[in-house]
Amino acid sequence: MALCCAWRPLPRHLRPLRALLGALAPRDCSLLTEKRAARWKVAANRECCGLPGSSWEERLANAVTPLWRLPYQEQLQVKYESQRKIFQTLTSRLEELSTDVQKSGGLCCPLRPVVASPVINGYRNKSTFSVNRGPDGNPKTVGLYVGTGRERNIVCVKASHMENIPPKHKQVAQCYEEFIRRSSLDPCILFHEGGHWRELVVRTTSRGHTMAIVTFHPQQLSQEALATQKALLKEFFTCGPGSVCALTSLYFQESTMTRCSHEQSPFQLLHGEPHIFEEVLGLKFRISPDAFFQVNTCGAEVLYQAVGELSQAGEDTVLLDVCCGTGTIGLSLAHQVSRIIGIEVVEKAVEDARWNAAFNGISNCEFHSGKAEAVLPQLLSSWEDARPLVAVVNPSRAGLHYKVVQAIRNCKSIRRLLYISCKPEGEAMRNFLELCCPADPGKKLAGEPFTPMLAIPFDMFPHTAHCELVLLFTR
Repeated sequence: MALCCAWRPLPRHLRPLRALLGALAPRDCSLLTEKRAARWKVAANRECCGLPGSSWEERLANAVTPLWRLPYQEQLQVKYESQRKIFQTLTSRLEELSTDVQKSGGLCCPLRPVVASPVINGYRNKSTFSVNRGPDGNPKTVGLYVGTGRERNIVCVKASHMENIPPKHKQVAQCYEEFIRRSSLDPCILFHEGGHWRELVVRTTSRGHTMAIVTFHPQQLSQEALATQKALLKEFFTCGPGSVCALTSLYFQESTMTRCSHEQSPFQLLHGEPHIFEEVLGLKFRISPDAFFQVNTCGAEVLYQAVGELSQAGEDTVLLDVCCGTGTIGLSLAHQVSRIIGIEVVEKAVEDARWNAAFNGISNCEFHSGKAEAVLPQLLSSWEDARPLVAVVNPSRAGLHYKVVQAIRNCKSIRRLLYISCKPEGEAMRNFLELCCPADPGKKLAGEPFTPMLAIPFDMFPHTAHCELVLLFTR
């Protein structure tokens, strides 16, 4: 694959943050009209159980993308109201901790309107498809779940109608279903009941690259039998009906667990290139099978641009990028800071980040592989650099480990912190309180508390109820 590095002009949807926020209407978004709220409630409540007469496709859409029936501007208003409720809870919790809350509109900090996604439909660059029984009872159905394991009413519905999934992902899922239906091996629905064919992950980029990752439970198959199945899968997607997908990469993973990392069970390249490539803010990024990358690429460009401006990082600033993935945030800001330090638990993602830095000619960065709770305390305990230190954290839904919060609180050099969360009402809420609570030597929180200064939600997931929140803390 020929590789080239060229800066490209920023797309139209990338504007200075003050212009971006200024373009957002200053109207009162705190309350929805009764009509809009009622329409949203009807859509959201149908969900997996469905109303009488609703199709399986409608049930799936209502479960996964509950706002799909609403005009996009109304979706943004629904999300704003949801974010406002989260911050009402945060404000109350901070008051309970006897923190000095400077209220803005009844909240602990200003909450901006939700920043719209530049792309509304088919925006996902990564989709995970399950294998299970379909509405017609066929156990070899590839799609998304409706129902729950607890209720024992799971049905796998094809995602061909889902508005947030691009056509290429749907095409690969349909071809995978055709392949496993031709296969003599059973699907693996419950591990203890046997079977083999499991999940399919599809990743695509704006450069036209497509990666497919098939998860397979080996059960008691011999190495010879496994080799046969891998050969059949490769033949189907390179010479057979699946060749229409024009895959850039085809991976196979033998997994005996729900989720396996590359270290636990290596991703085996059956066909094509080991990586796919994406461009963000004029930089080129290499993506491995299990590397984290924001699922909405155009939305990520808007998000990262805002992070750069909110960080107020200058030429003498050191930027600490915690949970950095393939290095997208840090590398996109490398031109405006003195030094980038990234930390990431996924080793392959760190390899990608280092390659991305070298390929884009960025030398003022370093990336550390390991758990943040192990790497960061050691890194900051001996920190003597006099330059300003700004931290950006972008953890999973599990939030930051308490040791990470301790290390940040106890490092006097960190005066500015940007917390990016796709689920602020979850474990991130615990982190917010830990960052802002009064010093507590008993909990090893000796540092000065942070104060929330500004919150900006970004709609990275149109049609769903979720946002990506950027919350700025200072002290």
